[in-house]
Amino acid sequence: MHKGVATVAQLDGFDEIIDVRSPAEFEEDAIPGAINCPVLDNEERARVGTIYKQVSPFEARRLGGALVAANLARHLLDKFQDRPKKWRPLVYCWRGGQRSGSFVSWMRMIGWDAHQLDGGYKAWRREMVQELDTLSERFDWRVVCGATGSGKTRLLEALAAAGAQVLDLEGLARHKGSVLGTIPGTPQPSQKRFESETWAILRRLDPARPVFVEAESKKIGRTHVPDALIGAMRASPCVAVDATRDARLEFLLRDYAYLGDDVDDLKFRISCLKSLQSNETLERWSALADARDFRTLFGEFMDQHYDPLYHRSQNRNYVRFGEARHYDCDDLGEAGVRVLAGRILADEAA
Repeated sequence: MHKGVATVAQLDGFDEIIDVRSPAEFEEDAIPGAINCPVLDNEERARVGTIYKQVSPFEARRLGGALVAANLARHLLDKFQDRPKKWRPLVYCWRGGQRSGSFVSWMRMIGWDAHQLDGGYKAWRREMVQELDTLSERFDWRVVCGATGSGKTRLLEALAAAGAQVLDLEGLARHKGSVLGTIPGTPQPSQKRFESETWAILRRLDPARPVFVEAESKKIGRTHVPDALIGAMRASPCVAVDATRDARLEFLLRDYAYLGDDVDDLKFRISCLKSLQSNETLERWSALADARDFRTLFGEFMDQHYDPLYHRSQNRNYVRFGEARHYDCDDLGEAGVRVLAGRILADEAA
């Protein structure tokens, strides 16, 4: 590999990773930790591409070169004036072509040891997907099971705070994993970005220590758990939280309190259950939402929807659920979840 070009395998050897693709490309996915310094913004990229196809490659390059030079100068002035001489950035675009090449050329003329990623994002994405499959099968998973409202995500947070290794898939998906799981004001990532962020977590974990993960369906909102990962999870030992109904209901009332801020949205989410519940049930739940009787509504959600679904799916999807360690719990407040995490970790160490 000639000087100034780096491979995907050398990714960790740089001080900073710079993505020079358009903001739209960056938003869909990027190498985790990269910063976006587009040499063409969304409109400029579309304009140059149209000229390339409809007029000529030369006309496109003439305009593109001017736009790239102006944007590159702005980034050098606004973002990199404080970088020391020994700074080593890695720069990439879609395929390791002219966009990243021009950026690297200017940085090297300045005196920085800048490198261009060979093959660009496309090469990294290909290798990342392969490594994600390998990583998924490398770990000793502990799958945290429990009916809706059992505080599983809070338990993962408490386990992590106590020093355990954790993969929070719902956190990465920005979704709570049910029809009510959309988080207001928090859009889900693209499938590609979800996979990239999952990969970034997994590659930092120690295969010699167990990793706790919440039992999930194949889909979390509109994102899909990668096949190799969901397969490894479903074949792994389980830890079951047997929280009381009262504790679960109190937890749901706290954790989903924001649903009361937009009753029309809550009623829309209820309507999405029409293939699973009778019209009579859905009408009653909508009336409870209108009356803001969330205690009754969430109780019926548990009894008539979530609990039957949970009991049907766990034994079918998680083959070792029958041999799970069970933990009774009547307090899903912060202190109670912290105690529960301690009990689980004590048993792991025994």
